[in-house]
Amino acid sequence: MFIFRRPFSLALLMMFLMSGLAACSESEQLEDKGAAMTEADSTELVQSLSMDPEEPAWKLDTTPVNLTWFVGAEWYGHTWGENLTSKYVTQKTGVNIEFEVSTGEPSEMLSRMLTIGSLPDLITIGSWESAVNKLRESNLIYPLEELAKQYDPYFYKVAGDGALQWYRQEDGHTYVIPNDAYSPEQMRATGLTGANQTFLVRKDLYESMGKPDLSTPKGFLNALQLLKNQYPVYKGQLISPFWAQGNASYGMTEYLQNLLAIPHEQNGKVYDRMTDPNYIQWLKTFRTAYEQGLINVDFLVDSSAQVQEKTNYAQYFMMIREWTDIADLNSKLAVRTNQSSYYIAVDGPRNSRGESAKLFPGSMDGWMVTMISKSTKHPERAIRFLTYLASEEGQRDVFLGKEGETWAMVNGKPQLKAEMVQLLDTDRERLEKEYGIMDTYWMLRNPAFVNQWRPEKAPFVKQMEDFANKQADMDSGIYKGIDPVGDSDIALSWSRISQNWEEVLPELITAKDEAAFDKIFENFLARRVNYGFNQVMEYRQTELEARKAKMAE
Repeated sequence: MFIFRRPFSLALLMMFLMSGLAACSESEQLEDKGAAMTEADSTELVQSLSMDPEEPAWKLDTTPVNLTWFVGAEWYGHTWGENLTSKYVTQKTGVNIEFEVSTGEPSEMLSRMLTIGSLPDLITIGSWESAVNKLRESNLIYPLEELAKQYDPYFYKVAGDGALQWYRQEDGHTYVIPNDAYSPEQMRATGLTGANQTFLVRKDLYESMGKPDLSTPKGFLNALQLLKNQYPVYKGQLISPFWAQGNASYGMTEYLQNLLAIPHEQNGKVYDRMTDPNYIQWLKTFRTAYEQGLINVDFLVDSSAQVQEKTNYAQYFMMIREWTDIADLNSKLAVRTNQSSYYIAVDGPRNSRGESAKLFPGSMDGWMVTMISKSTKHPERAIRFLTYLASEEGQRDVFLGKEGETWAMVNGKPQLKAEMVQLLDTDRERLEKEYGIMDTYWMLRNPAFVNQWRPEKAPFVKQMEDFANKQADMDSGIYKGIDPVGDSDIALSWSRISQNWEEVLPELITAKDEAAFDKIFENFLARRVNYGFNQVMEYRQTELEARKAKMAE
């Protein structure tokens, strides 16, 4: 059972003022309410009355407070209070963080937390997670702008009207603040798009093969044949021809469709990318490659551990893989092999018109979103801490650490010290564990701030980033996340279709001939209609039109 604390707020105070108490002084108001207020409430009222919308309110109270923070990423392994940055932030703001990290599906773990009585103070989960809507619809998270009105109007200055507007719900409230959110205008102005999709090849092997054409079905199959005939083992390593990140659910579907520049809409209507002739042609190309023994089922069945091991030794020839997923490893490969066997981005599969890829860029959705739970006993400290983290000061503190120790001002611009840059290139694990800088605490990371503070990337990393930025479709971020999520009938229909596709795609790749491929695909299309695909398309259309309206505001 939840017990929600409802603090005396500025909004409530305004009701009194409108009732004829406008002439009362602050001391008179405190005297009138004193008998019914706790000491904490009195302090809170004084602070709300003295808040300056031009100044961050976290400075009003830096007494020690513990906030629990759920991070819906099971791979997140950082702690708070053991490195330089987290100690510095706690000393500065008074806020100490106790992380609770997901050990499985975030929504399931949050549900378990509810059964024992409360949620963490702060919650960060993927913007695409159905739990976001569940928490909002169940009235378990605060509208952020209401907390900002009561406790920290400076929030409006740092949260960004664009993000608040983008995530505003039909009830007029905004419940989440995203990280890594990009607007098309910002991407065009900076040239940094947030695009991380790339088609990667092992550089030395690719060059030894004569830089074969991988953009057409014929060239792709010829390259695989050359690999099989002459390079099954290269520099003492058994080579795996191909791997796609996320397999059917991502790499071989949305990601491959982006490489093929398949449109998201035509004539204002959401386009069914799955039935695009270019996409089908390339799926059949993979089927042919399998039939001819040029690829095996490894890319469909390898575990995460197997993929990591093969990548560690550059055993994949080609990968449909996000460059950010391999940036650190690429640096290690370059150093370990004297800059010979690391990965580079090249033109992969293209459509029949030979058009460049249209890769997914950053978007207003961002990556993760952060909320404040109504279980918190400290809503005022929670919103003020988020305001601090979202501000330029907070972004600098969390990303760069403490001035004089990890960074210095050089020609008016913050710059990491040389020893920190060296650690970034050679031992990121130590950098994060001892200093907690850069991307250790990314929950409210704002690329508009932090990207300008990043040191120049090594050439073998920058090549991949530049390639992705060049092929990013800056306007396509609006299409991300238009699929239904949650527990609604339409969301369950889409979930059923998606799950069935993950089963069907391996059947397509391993089909004995093209006729069998066609039959399997036709049956899938028929099933998805029965599952409710037409209604899914209607939902997508409605969502897209709503997003366009938001962008036009």
